[in-house]
Amino acid sequence: MSSSIPTVPDELAKVRLDRIPLLLIPALALVAMPLVGSLSTWVTLTFAGLAMGLIIFIIASGLTLVFGLMDVLNFGHGIFITLGAFLASTVLSRMPNWTTSPALLPNLSALALAILVAMLVVGLVGLVFERVIIRPVYGQGLKQIMITMGGMIVGVELIKVVWGAQAIPLLLPTAFQGSLLFGEAAVEKYRLIAVVIGLGVFGVMYWVLSRTKIGLLIRAGVHDREMVESLGYRIGRLFVGVFMAGAALAGLGGVMWGLYQQSINPGMGSAINVLLLIVIIIGGMGSVGGCFIGALMVGLVSNYAGFLAPKVALFSDILLMVIVLLWRPQGLYPVVKR
Repeated sequence: MSSSIPTVPDELAKVRLDRIPLLLIPALALVAMPLVGSLSTWVTLTFAGLAMGLIIFIIASGLTLVFGLMDVLNFGHGIFITLGAFLASTVLSRMPNWTTSPALLPNLSALALAILVAMLVVGLVGLVFERVIIRPVYGQGLKQIMITMGGMIVGVELIKVVWGAQAIPLLLPTAFQGSLLFGEAAVEKYRLIAVVIGLGVFGVMYWVLSRTKIGLLIRAGVHDREMVESLGYRIGRLFVGVFMAGAALAGLGGVMWGLYQQSINPGMGSAINVLLLIVIIIGGMGSVGGCFIGALMVGLVSNYAGFLAPKVALFSDILLMVIVLLWRPQGLYPVVKR
């Protein structure tokens, strides 16, 4: 039994040592620089792309982890995004003195409370979603797709009952509005916050997955579930915890995405689902590191294409996915033994 255990870390190490995909981010930025022409415009577009990519990563990371561990591609993930955004709108609308204050601390406190409420409530909804909708169809791919899509449709209708069917504004707190100037380059304040939160989420996930026992069990379960179960660990409980964490991350991402767009509607989650699938396919189904690189690439390409060729921007994400899959058919960081 002991001779088979080291194989999982060895395989994980091989994935981590593949540094070629890491070079794609600076390569994209360097290729775009002469095409954009203006250094200040390039800085603005690059930072906007990184902020957008990190928000997408927050949303998609939970989905790709759930697929990697549970082999469940949850097409209802979008409902967690939408619910998180609407919960944040409710919290922020009840704190006008905090959100309209010119001081930074009240604004940060209001945003932190909105994020906390969104993550807690959406995490609990994720628990119910896993127990009621997904658990009966484990291992049944087609039924999973159909029933999770049905769950999202029901969820969207419930959101319409509570908050209405119309789009509503989700305005930034006062201190986060406007831009900071770095020379001639303008960087929106909120995008700075999005970058900090996105990198923080990635740092915490990396630490949990690589430095804790729970993270070791998650990674081992992704690569060889039978081995982990044979050692006496209850993968079922791990499934539930990972699913709740993935839902909570989607709730956080919904708050960040809603503030990024400054408008939310009941269909926003289903609209972004396609983008999430593109990101996790580019990164490699089940790979959190690949999801991180894929999300940054999508964010950068979307912003560069939107500036250089707006018509191409309409399908730039799909074009990027096609190019990556032609190079690496299983994605940037394919999960071993998948």
